[in-house]
Order: sequence, then C-alpha cells, then structure tokens
Amino acid sequence: MHQLVGRLNSLDPQAGETLRIVSYFDVLITRGAGLDGLLRGAAVLSGTVAGAQIRGRVTRRDPDGHPVTGHAAGRRHGSRRSHADWVVWLERDGEPGPDDEMIVERLALGVELLDARRSPERGIDAVVDRTRTVAERTALLAECRIDPAAPVRVLATPADAPEIGEAPSAIVPTRYGLLRATLDLAGTVRRPPEPVGFGTRVRADRAPESWEAAVVALRLTDASTPAVEAADLGAMLLLAQTYDPEHPHEDVRVLARLDRRSADVLRTLVEADSVRSAAAELGMHHSTVQARHEALTHTLGYDPRSTVGRMRYIAAALLLRLTDPATAARPGHA
Repeated sequence: MHQLVGRLNSLDPQAGETLRIVSYFDVLITRGAGLDGLLRGAAVLSGTVAGAQIRGRVTRRDPDGHPVTGHAAGRRHGSRRSHADWVVWLERDGEPGPDDEMIVERLALGVELLDARRSPERGIDAVVDRTRTVAERTALLAECRIDPAAPVRVLATPADAPEIGEAPSAIVPTRYGLLRATLDLAGTVRRPPEPVGFGTRVRADRAPESWEAAVVALRLTDASTPAVEAADLGAMLLLAQTYDPEHPHEDVRVLARLDRRSADVLRTLVEADSVRSAAAELGMHHSTVQARHEALTHTLGYDPRSTVGRMRYIAAALLLRLTDPATAARPGHA
C-alpha cells in the first residue's frame, strides 16, 4: 500500500493523498478504534478540530488529541455529514482544506459502523459475519424481522455509495477496506448504485456466503462491466473464494510485474484466434507480435496460447483483480 501511495503521489499528488486518507481510516476501523480514535484521526489529518454529535452528545478533539469543550456551533463548516442519529464535522474559521470532504466522509463511515454495532436491530454487519454462530445470526435476523429461512442475497458496493431505499445495510470492514453490505430480500432491490457485486442467493442465516461472493463480484467490476453477478462466475467463484491475496501465486506475481503494453499484448494473444489476428487488432506487424509472444512465453513460464496456458492466464488474471486492495471497486481498473 505504501508503495502504491508513493507511485500515485508521483503521478497525481491529490490521488495519492486521497488514498492515504482512505487507508488511514480503514486501518483505524479494522483495529477497532472507537469514536475518540476516529475523531483524533480526523483532527490529525485535517489539522483542525473534529467533532461528532451522537444522539445529542457532542464530542470534539483537536489535532493533539485533546478533548475540546465550549460552544462548537459557530465554527461548524460545510464539511460535515449527517444521519438521523448523528452528525460529524470539521471546524474551520475560513475556507475548507483540500482534503476536508474526504476526511469527513471517511469519519462518517466510521461513525456509521460504530452506530450499527451498538444497535443490534441494525446489525447487518453481524448478519454477514462468518465468525458469528448460526444462533447469533438467527437472533439478529429475528430482531430485524427476517425469517432465517427466507431467500436473500447480499449486495456489495463501495462504502461511500448511498443506501438503497429501505433495504437493510451496513458498512463492513473487509480485507479490501470498508464496503457497504445491503441485504436484498426476495430480489426487491431495484437499480442499486454502481459499481455493485451481487452475491449468490442463499437462506438468510447463510448470509456470510452471499456476502463473500458479493465482495469477489465487486472486485471484478470495471468501467465496461459495472455490475457483476457472483453466480455468473460458476466454478471460478470457488477458486476466487479460496485465494489468499496476501500470498499470491507466482502466476499472479508475474502478471502484476508486466507493464501495461505487455499486459495488453498478452490479453490480445490469449483472446485472438491466431497471432496474425492479434497483430491486426493491436496494429502491430505480425513478426513483432510473434516475437512478443515468444518473449511472453519465456517470462510467464508457459505458452499463453496453448489450452493449459490459456487456463493458467485466465485464472491468474482473475486472481490479480483480487490482490491489490487499492483498486477495489474503482471503475476503469482492469
């Protein structure tokens, strides 16, 4: 992640800073930070006081982590997010900082997650948690007035995506950062925001299976395919679900090391009927593409145009999409 931030900073400083903010809050949340920790983080990143009002109780922290008392209303700026039960903000005398909106957005997601954890009736994050027992999930479903045997599927969208109508949802920490899980009861969700991953249909008390499939599907979205159904992956879904992105296979590592042009040539070689047709599609001379084919075969350790080679490439390309947490659910990433 640090290497990726460095590369982005060299290409687009603002994009690198945005990724740093997202990563910072994701780490806080996955490590179980409470409200004070989230506010301290927001204050440090913004260099000003961060505040929250939850069910009438106001908490504020300065960049040194100290509690701030006194009247806050006069200093609240437009950089704020609100919910039925809470409000979060940054306090500025003048114009907002360039990163204020992103900081407040991630702070709000963290507070939403904390609020959901304190409210069992909204505990969709627990319903999709595989570490919970079936009995615990059944009890939570009962509190949500959902039949444990009812057919459901879970949708995965980016954490900053809007809630989908009245469908139960929650922000959930994953290995790819924060995502929003939405419970679709009997296919009643219409026009979800994109990108979106649709999980498999299961009984409500087996919701974690659908959620894990939905996360995989979301990872496979891009600009040309902003919605992916996990069920359409077939047997490839099993491969994806058993994959550990922290310990990628060597085939995946090799693909990750290719430059963009080589990756484009490789993909075209795999998909084309012949080397000649691949050359025509790439706008390159046949002999040049033939030479690139031979070089890529040496680099990969297999011929990507052979039957087994195509299988290895397709599997590695799929798993590569599940490896880099920084590209999660971003349209345009291939």
